[in-house]
Amino acid sequence: MQKHKVLVADQISDIGIEELKADPALEVDVRIGITPDDLLADAALYEGIIVRSATKITAAVFEKATNLKAVGRAGVGVDNIDLPAATKHGVIVMNTPAGNTISTAEHAFTLMMSLARKIPQAHACVSGGKWDRKSFEGVELYKKTLAVVGMGRIGSEFARRAMAFGMRVVAYDPYLSEAKARLLRVELFESLDDAVAEADFITLHMPLTPETRHLLNAERIKRMKPEVRIINCARGGLVDEAALIEALREGRVAGAALDVYEVEPPPADYELLKFSNVVLTPHLGASTQEAQENVGIEIARTVRNTLVDGTVVNSVNTPSIDEKTISVIGPYLNLCEAMGRMLSQIAPKRAGFLRINYSGKVSDLDTTLVSRSAMKGYLQIACGKEVVNHINAPSFAENLGIAVSETRVPDTAEFTDLIEISAGNDEESATVAGTFFGTTPRIVRINEHRVEADTTGNVLLVGNDDRPGVVASVSAVLLKHNINIASMSLSRNRVGESAVMILNLDTAPDVSLRDELLDCDGILSAKLLRM
Repeated sequence: MQKHKVLVADQISDIGIEELKADPALEVDVRIGITPDDLLADAALYEGIIVRSATKITAAVFEKATNLKAVGRAGVGVDNIDLPAATKHGVIVMNTPAGNTISTAEHAFTLMMSLARKIPQAHACVSGGKWDRKSFEGVELYKKTLAVVGMGRIGSEFARRAMAFGMRVVAYDPYLSEAKARLLRVELFESLDDAVAEADFITLHMPLTPETRHLLNAERIKRMKPEVRIINCARGGLVDEAALIEALREGRVAGAALDVYEVEPPPADYELLKFSNVVLTPHLGASTQEAQENVGIEIARTVRNTLVDGTVVNSVNTPSIDEKTISVIGPYLNLCEAMGRMLSQIAPKRAGFLRINYSGKVSDLDTTLVSRSAMKGYLQIACGKEVVNHINAPSFAENLGIAVSETRVPDTAEFTDLIEISAGNDEESATVAGTFFGTTPRIVRINEHRVEADTTGNVLLVGNDDRPGVVASVSAVLLKHNINIASMSLSRNRVGESAVMILNLDTAPDVSLRDELLDCDGILSAKLLRM
């Protein structure tokens, strides 16, 4: 029997390695710290490679690794793996998104307690031979208000622990439904500004995306109480460190505790090291014996199951389907992921439902993975591209309290195929519909408006009064920014009422363009959509 050869390139749990070696279908090479040159030279030997963060699986490695079928990352982030190259070469990349949950939540909570009671500073005082009790007066957590920004797995675990300490927990998460918030017993805020303005402590648990970068910036920090304390154990870049330093220097923030940084490791002259009311740790959120053991065992089993049994879980780049199936439903996967991504940017926040309706020929297919593509697209901006995939999208939706449903209509009057995706709550909702013009995917309806738009690239969605001159105003602003229109669709339901225009642009505009559009007469709304 020919064995599947697996390389363990970074240190993982010994139990995980032992389980791999015990399987007679596998041949395991443990080469911790393998050099890039050796990896390139021997890449073709392996069907599976397991890494943590040290070893980089580059496009050059995928080019050489002609037998490679699976790469397993013991952890969440896959920045050290070239995902486009993996997909191009048909290699499944898998991670362990849940293994660090408790470890990270506990570390973040420990940072909050250390910050409240000045424990690291007090320890340094005593270990330095001094006895200074007056300098280290702290504050209690009891009856304080905690703002949890991001109520995913880690944020929810943090909130539970805070409640046990008698804290009032408020939350901001634009994708958490009100029903789920009630189940978690947190006060859900519509506005991040309002949530942080009430907080004595703020803890961040969001992915780093263009929308969340510098989520806590100078303007938002000014809205906070002067006695606020900020904890970031999620991603460097969520906090504008320059703004935080300035606020600490001026006494507008009582303290901060960071485990992640905009630049890692921070430079030797890192300004935050100079503050006595700051606690810093070197990215230790996942650094517990249990977490390391869990992710090591989990990724070992995941790679083994993929190679030996053909089952795929926690894939970040490829759905678990065979070639025959993908040839039929592949185009629908891409269309629905794009539609879901668009919908997430126009739907009301904290949606309680996601509904997918199939009409025409597509209603006769097994649409399980198609629906998961819609979920994946819808959730990626909220939860991060690295984390959400075809396998775990349903659990992310469930965690956020989003009820997902499918309906089918055999015939459609206007199109051979039509897929409609809606998201919303009891008060409001939004809908995006798509189909194919031949083999070309198109968005054909946004809410009640009939449109025609490409599903890729840079999209500008404008709501406007239906009157002369509005198109000219939009064109003038685009001209000012030297942005060319690739295609444009105008839609109105009745003469003189509100209308929409959707434009595919050759280049991505910045936020200032949107602001200029909103200053134009007749423009009611303007959204720059990331497709």
